[in-house]
Parts: sequence; structure tokens; C-alpha cells
Amino acid sequence: MKPVFVIVSVLLLPWAVGAQTAVPVTKPGVNKSANYKASSKKAVDKKKTQPKTRASRQADPLSRPQWVQPAAAVHTPLPMGVDELAIAERVHLGRLPCELGASVRLEADATQPGYFHVLGKGFHYRMHPVTTTTGAIRLEDKKAGAVWLQLANKSMLMDQSKGRRLADECAHPEQMAFAENMKTNPPPVLFDTTGMGRPND
Repeated sequence: MKPVFVIVSVLLLPWAVGAQTAVPVTKPGVNKSANYKASSKKAVDKKKTQPKTRASRQADPLSRPQWVQPAAAVHTPLPMGVDELAIAERVHLGRLPCELGASVRLEADATQPGYFHVLGKGFHYRMHPVTTTTGAIRLEDKKAGAVWLQLANKSMLMDQSKGRRLADECAHPEQMAFAENMKTNPPPVLFDTTGMGRPND
């Protein structure tokens, strides 16, 4: 019985070896799902590296060139001339009491020589001197239509655009002293108002 079993085993041995060699061998550690994920990641990276087309740049507001609005031109006043600066030196500064309990304050503009801030209740003007033929000191704010007129005995603020006075009888201490001097020592009258100089008929 044993010799028969040995003979059968010898005959079946080549068939068993062939069956083992026919089985496909897979490499250890290889996963199909991992290969799919790797290929998908490469495709995504490729899309990211592609340059943006014109349509995509128009759709993306951040990719458009940002135009900056230019700053508004700053108006710089022209420097004062010699005559205007000479007038500016004679302007009375400080708080000047006016009639009806009002007051006007004059301050020199530290940023621009020759310019002045004229302030009061409800108004604030930035003025500069203007030459006159009468000898009076005249300051103007042409944009606002305001005029500050300084005489020997008083000053006044006028709104030429509305044709009215904003403040009158404003006086600096020097103007007050001049007004008192005029009362005690009136200037000579050029015209005879008494009739004594009238020729006889």
C-alpha cells in the first residue's frame, strides 16, 4: 500500500509546483486607494500652479489693480508783499471791546506771516492786509466777504456780502487814548462853520 501512495505523490508533485507558480504575487504594502489619493493630490496641485486667466482675474476683485484717488490739492496762500507786511505790523492784536457788549479778538496766524484770525461770537475769519489810499488799515477775507477796518480811534467789522456791520466801535487801548485826545484837543477845522470868516456884503 505504501509504494502506491509514494508513486501517486511523485506524479502529483509537478502539478502542485505549477499551481504555486501561477498564483499572482502582489507587492506588500501597496494600496490601490492610496495610489488614487496620490494621483488626485497631484491633479489638485497642478490646478493651483496654473496661471490665472483674464476671466479669472476679472472675477477676482483682489487681482484687479487698485487705483488710489489722488489727494486734493492744498491751497497755499501767496506770501505777503513788502507793503502788506508793513501794514500787518500796525494791526492791533488782542481782545477789543465793541459797542453793545460785543467784542472781537485778533490773533496773528503763526503759520503764515501777514495773516490774521478775526474771531467773535458767531464768526471766524482769516484775513490779510490790503493797501488803501486813505491810510486806514484794511484786512479782508475775500472768500467770506468780510472786512476789518482799523481807524485811528476805532475799528469795525463789516460783512460786505450782506451789507451790514457785524461789530462797531471796537477799540484797542491805543485807539481809546487817541479818541480821548481828540476830545480834549480837537483837530483844527479847515472850514469856518461860525460864519465869522464870511465876507461882508
